Amino acid sequence: MTLVDIVDLSSDDEPEEVVVKAVKLEADLVGRALQLKNCSKVELVKHRMLKTKSSIQGNEENGSVKSLKADHNITNQGQSSANDTSTLSRSQAPICRQFWKAGNYNDGLGSKVTPQNGKNYLQVHPMFLHSNATSHKWAFGAIAELLDNAIDEIQNGATFVVVDEISNPRDGNPALLIQDDGGGMDPIAMRGCLSFGFSEKSKSSIGRYGNGFKTSTMRLGADVIVFSRHLDKRVLTQSIGLLSYTFLRKENYDRIVVPMVHYEFNTSTGTLDFLHGKEHFMSNLLMLLQWSPFATEAELLKQFDDIGPQGTKVIVYNLWANDDGIVELDFNTDPRDIIISGDTRKIQTIPAWKLINEQHIGNRYHYSLRVYLSILYLRIPASFRIILRGEVVEHHNIADDLKFPQFILYKPQNAGTVEGQIITTIGFLKDAPNVNIHGFNVYHKNRLILPFWPVVSYADSRGRGVVGVLETNFIEPTHNKQDFEKTSLFQKLESRLKEMTWEYWDFHCGLIGYLVKKKHPTQNIPPLLSSKATSNHKSSGVGTAKESQIRSGLSLPNSKSRHEQGLQLKRKDNFEEIQKLKRQAVGVNNLSTNGQSKNQEKAIVLQENETLRANCLKYSKEEEELHVKVTQLKSEIEKVDNEYARLLAELQEIEKVKPEKGV
Repeated sequence: MTLVDIVDLSSDDEPEEVVVKAVKLEADLVGRALQLKNCSKVELVKHRMLKTKSSIQGNEENGSVKSLKADHNITNQGQSSANDTSTLSRSQAPICRQFWKAGNYNDGLGSKVTPQNGKNYLQVHPMFLHSNATSHKWAFGAIAELLDNAIDEIQNGATFVVVDEISNPRDGNPALLIQDDGGGMDPIAMRGCLSFGFSEKSKSSIGRYGNGFKTSTMRLGADVIVFSRHLDKRVLTQSIGLLSYTFLRKENYDRIVVPMVHYEFNTSTGTLDFLHGKEHFMSNLLMLLQWSPFATEAELLKQFDDIGPQGTKVIVYNLWANDDGIVELDFNTDPRDIIISGDTRKIQTIPAWKLINEQHIGNRYHYSLRVYLSILYLRIPASFRIILRGEVVEHHNIADDLKFPQFILYKPQNAGTVEGQIITTIGFLKDAPNVNIHGFNVYHKNRLILPFWPVVSYADSRGRGVVGVLETNFIEPTHNKQDFEKTSLFQKLESRLKEMTWEYWDFHCGLIGYLVKKKHPTQNIPPLLSSKATSNHKSSGVGTAKESQIRSGLSLPNSKSRHEQGLQLKRKDNFEEIQKLKRQAVGVNNLSTNGQSKNQEKAIVLQENETLRANCLKYSKEEEELHVKVTQLKSEIEKVDNEYARLLAELQEIEKVKPEKGV
C-alpha cells in the first residue's frame, strides 16, 4: 500500500517566541449555522451572548501571541519519531512554469529514496503529483473534475458552484477559484481529499477512485490551498490544507507532505480552538504561512468569511503556462469567460460558412469554458447554479439544436446478457448543411464524457451534420473522464453509432439538400411514403420531420441490398412501438387506394410518433420531480428526528419531577 505523508511536521524543540491563541469566529455566521441545523433556543441564546464578548479570548495553555515566525526553516527540523518524515537538501532552483516540462528532475533526486527505519510501506515522491496530473491532456477536463465534486454535493444541500479568477496576494498573479456551498469537509474528510485512493462517494456519484482532486488541481497549477467548513451535530470545524508542488520541490522533499490545520468552534468561549496538539498545529501553520498566498493566520481565517455555514473553497495558484510561456487560462480576453490561451480554432471551409462553423458550440467548447460548462451536464436541478465569473451559466441541451430528430433504442448485450438500454436522440444540426460538425455527445451518470465524438469520417459528406445525444451508464469512463475504457461493450456501441449515423443519413440527407444516391424500388415502399408524397412534402415544407422519422423507422423487406438487410436485423432492437408502426405500414399496401384511407393511416403513424416523444419528455420531467421530492423528504425526516429528540428530552424532565411531587 502506498502511503502519502499527510502529516503535521513538528520539531522536537518548540520554536522560540511562538505561542498560540484561540481565535474569535465571526458570530453572525455561527448563529446562521446553528439555525440551519435546528439547534435549541438555549444554544441560540448562548451564541447571542457570546457576540458581546471580546474578539479574542486566551487560556492558560495558549497564552497570547507575540509573533509567528513565517520564515521558520522547516527543513532544518529534526526527524520526528511520530511522523518519520525525511527531507533532502534545500534547493533554490526555480521550477519550470510550463506544465509539460515541470516534471523534469535534472538533479537526479527523483531516483533517491531515503531509508524509513525499517518500516514496510512504500514512499511516494513529489514527482508523482506531476506525472499523475498528466492524465489530463485538457485544462477544461481538469476544471470539470472540480465541478463534479460540487455537483455531488447537491445531495448535501449545495445550491451553487462558483468558478472565478482571484489575485494572489503575494505576487498579484491570477489564481483560479472554485467554491461551493455543499456540506463541506470535517478534518477526516479533508485528510481523505488530499490523500490518494480514498473515496466515500456513492455509486450514483460521478467520481469513484479518490484521485480526481489531485490530478485536476495539479494539472491546472503547481499549488492548491483548500478551505472547508463543516457543521455536524452542533460541532463546527474549519480545515485548511495545502498541496504544493512548489513547496515540495523547493524544499527537496523526497515524499509528499501536505500541511493541514484544523479548528473547532468552542461554544462556551466563542473562540476557534486548534486541534491535534500545539506542536503539530504550529509546524503546519508555519508552512502554510510560508508557502500559501496568505502571510498571516488572520488572512487565512478571513477566507472563511464568504463560505457561509458550510462549504468548500479551492484556490489553485501558480497556474501553469503553455508551450509559448503564456498562462494557459486566459482571464483577460473575455471578462465573462475563461479561455484556453492560443486554442481559438479556425475552420477551413468556404467563406460563406466560416463564421457559422467557428461560432458553433461544437467548435467553441474546445476553448471557451462557458460553452463547455453549458453542456457538461445532461440535467441540472432547477435549484442549482453554475456561476462563471459572476454570471450564471445557461444550461444548453444539445438535443434542442437538432432538426428532423429521431429516437432510437439500443440494448447492448454482453455474453447474451442485456446490459441496459439507451435511447439515442439523433438528427441534423439546425445549421446543416452549412456546418461540417458531427458526432455523438456521450454522457455517463449525467456527465459529458465524449463531446461531439466523430464515429465516422465523411469525405463523401455521408454523415456530415448528423449529431446525437445519449447517456451510457453501462460502460466505465477513464480516470480523466474524457474517454471510455475500450471494452467489448464500448466497441459494440461505437459500431452501432456508426451504423446509426449512416442509416439516418441515407434516409434523411435529401431533406437538407443532398442528392439521395440510393433509389429504393417503389413497389416495396408503403404508399404513404411514395416518391410522389415525398416530393409533395418537400415542396410544401410540411411534415418533413415527421415523415423522416416514419421512414427511418420502416424496414424494406424485399430489398436485395446487403446494407439494407443489415439494417433490418439491427432494427430488431428498436421500440415495440416502432415494430407496431412497421406492421401498420405494411398493412397500408393492402388498403384501398382511396386517398382518405391513406391519410388516415398516415395520421395514425404520426400520432404514434408524437406519443413516443411526449413520453420521453414526461419521463424526464418525472425524474426531476422525484429528485425534488426525495430532497423534501430528507428535510422532513430531519425535522421529525429533531422533534423526537425534543419530546424525549421533555419526557426525561417529567420523569425527574415525578418523585419530587410524590406522583
